[in-house]
Amino acid sequence: MNEVIFNTQHLDKPWTLETYRSSGGYEMLKKVVTEKVPSEEIISEVKKSALRGRGGAGFPTGLKWSFMPRHFDGDKYLVCNSDEGEPGTFKDRDILLLNPHVLIEGMAIAAYTMNVKVGYNYIHGEIFEAYDRFEAALEEARAAGFLGDNLFGTDFSFNLHAHHGYGAYICGEETALLESIEGKKGQPRFKPPFPASYGLYGKPTTINNTETFACIPYIIRHGGQQFLELGKPNNGGTKIFSVSGHVNKPGNYEVPMGTPFSELLEMAGGMRGGRKLKACIPGGSSVPVVPGDIMMDVTMDYDAIAKAGSSLGAGSVIIMDDTVCMVKALERLSYFYYEESCGQCTPCREGTGWLYRIVHRIEHGKGKLEDLDLLVDVSNNIGGRTICALGDAAATPVKSFIKHFREEFEYHIKHGKCMV
Repeated sequence: MNEVIFNTQHLDKPWTLETYRSSGGYEMLKKVVTEKVPSEEIISEVKKSALRGRGGAGFPTGLKWSFMPRHFDGDKYLVCNSDEGEPGTFKDRDILLLNPHVLIEGMAIAAYTMNVKVGYNYIHGEIFEAYDRFEAALEEARAAGFLGDNLFGTDFSFNLHAHHGYGAYICGEETALLESIEGKKGQPRFKPPFPASYGLYGKPTTINNTETFACIPYIIRHGGQQFLELGKPNNGGTKIFSVSGHVNKPGNYEVPMGTPFSELLEMAGGMRGGRKLKACIPGGSSVPVVPGDIMMDVTMDYDAIAKAGSSLGAGSVIIMDDTVCMVKALERLSYFYYEESCGQCTPCREGTGWLYRIVHRIEHGKGKLEDLDLLVDVSNNIGGRTICALGDAAATPVKSFIKHFREEFEYHIKHGKCMV
């Protein structure tokens, strides 16, 4: 781990305010507030850093902040998306557990920059320990004067609240998340209008991922250029990759953007049992699968992974060795999206169930060769035809699995069993 996020892990109880302050915590918040650093200057540094959204979309953070109407006459909101529900992703909960104050400081700096007085951290409903840890950190920050009214004797106020989610994958979609905070059913909104103009309670709102906000104190302390140089052009800083699957040491690994995948795999202890890498899903279950031989030549950054035909996503690296039946793996993924569809859009509501039933049929020896073209056709009729990206997330694995491992699906259909 490097200094950007987990710089206190070697210390006792790194989640406490005392430990965080011992390493310079909240100094940058105090600096920007008391010295009245211009918002434009902060946004300029964030843009220079090439920090891109760490929740999956990879949208430039500084650009997103610049959309917020700073001089809007009325309430505005700041929201952190800690609703970590993507299969294979488990990095944000480590930030909440091990270093919650870096998130609080990052959100407070963002609030100052966009002239926001109230913020919410929407935390996934099934990580209770992380929620409790963050609530305790909020209490510490309030008692120490880092949250609340008139911070450091100035006219800037910022109050931050934790909001417990309901364990629904769809609430990771930013507008469904806003609906959930408002006490409504968590379903995505039509866009436009976008949250920057019509967000929480109909007011301008900026939403960023946990890891994104956690990078802000470093950028303010060291400057956007130094953060950029930790990574590579257009891919600034470091990234936490959640490595799971058939490796010897699954876990979270923070590495500079642009680190070769082979090095990340080595950090995770290499392939379990010394087996061969068959496939990798580099960004969570919603991104295309990449064959192992292609993945070994990829560097871990947005551009290189896109060139390999996939997406960095949330940095959820799912490793599959040569014992994996790709039909069975796809069946499990298809079932997930079928179960998690909110049902608002017909192509997703009906299409995800259709995809699952076809793959299930193939897995259980009742498939037909024409099912493969049908799967692709159904996927194409889901993608791009829904309010949010869940439909695309369900269709993408299907098309990529068939594209790269079609012979396995054909074998399964012809012989009624796995090829491996």
